[in-house]
Amino acid sequence: MSAYYQAYGTIIALLIAGIALVAVAFALNRLVSPKKWYGAKRTTYECGIDPVGVGWSQTHIRYYLFAFMFVVFDVETLFVFPWANVLGNTQGPQVFMLGVMLIFLFFVTITLPYEYKKGVLKWV
Repeated sequence: MSAYYQAYGTIIALLIAGIALVAVAFALNRLVSPKKWYGAKRTTYECGIDPVGVGWSQTHIRYYLFAFMFVVFDVETLFVFPWANVLGNTQGPQVFMLGVMLIFLFFVTITLPYEYKKGVLKWV
């Protein structure tokens, strides 16, 4: 068998071992876990307090917008650090790379005044 196919054999063996490990874990769980079902176990909440009312609650859209803002600025950070590392280590077109990143940062940071104007940053 050539080395090319031997590498695929290793991957297939690891895949089979992973699937077998998960299958054994599920089988052991089914064999060992207790199976006594009683009335309190089948209720919605198992903490000992009877559920009152409905389980659905409404969340204000502002929390989702705030989380989205976090994701946008987090992704910005993920782009800026590797870019700064590459910019410091290259001898090539640094002015072009700097311009591209400044345009990116401009579009990302212009969202803050827009979000403040729309009232997203207000919690009350």
